[in-house]
Amino acid sequence: MKKILLASGILIAAAVVFIVSGSAFAAHPLITDDTGTQGKGKFQLEVNAEYAHDSNDGVTTEETTPAAAISYGITDTMDIVLGMPYLSWSVKDTSGKTSENGVSDASVDLKWRFYEHEGLSFALKPGATLPTGDDKKGLGNGKATYHMFFITTKELKPWAFHMNLGYIRNENKGDDRKDLWHVSAATEVELVKDLKFVADIGMERTPDKTSSIDPAYILGGLVYSLTEHFDIDFGIKGGLNKAEPDYALLAGITLRF
Repeated sequence: MKKILLASGILIAAAVVFIVSGSAFAAHPLITDDTGTQGKGKFQLEVNAEYAHDSNDGVTTEETTPAAAISYGITDTMDIVLGMPYLSWSVKDTSGKTSENGVSDASVDLKWRFYEHEGLSFALKPGATLPTGDDKKGLGNGKATYHMFFITTKELKPWAFHMNLGYIRNENKGDDRKDLWHVSAATEVELVKDLKFVADIGMERTPDKTSSIDPAYILGGLVYSLTEHFDIDFGIKGGLNKAEPDYALLAGITLRF
């Protein structure tokens, strides 16, 4: 039973690694990215964390994922983004508890906004993850993965709307699916000066070959700008089916310089 519990934990954690990598550090707490870039020579640092909880058929899963990402504006319309997550997970049932923690798979992305006119913009975001996490402990894929996201943003002040379509080549040392997709949409609106409400909904192809249920989520949150260069955020994400954790709490800070 302990081996079954461990295998279950690794499978769940592997799915979390995929989801964290797939989000590619959108503007937190959103998972759906926007077409915005930093501007030539400018930096952005994001530090955030997510706690997810799931209980199903007598098995309780908890995951905590602190992460950091730094973006640099190569040109006014192109950024490079480097990300490093840390993953801590545990799975508990009547037979006991299994847990692991450590550095997960690092990521590198390029975001290129190639079209912008009257509030409508398009961007491409190719990227990869590197096998820096221990796949035997459920902390990484064990191989480099590759992805490409198409991003759309439409601004209608005070609203903004975003949509992402993505393909992920999920190379791995396990028996997970290798060809995966992502679709999501988000909106944000300024409620009062410096305070925005954000909402997000999306679905991804599950990497679990034994399941036909693709994880789907809905998310709501707030972003408060303390200054022009410093934001804090908080969000709550809920699972729309059994493949997604029951709920997750997200919080982060963003610094631009």
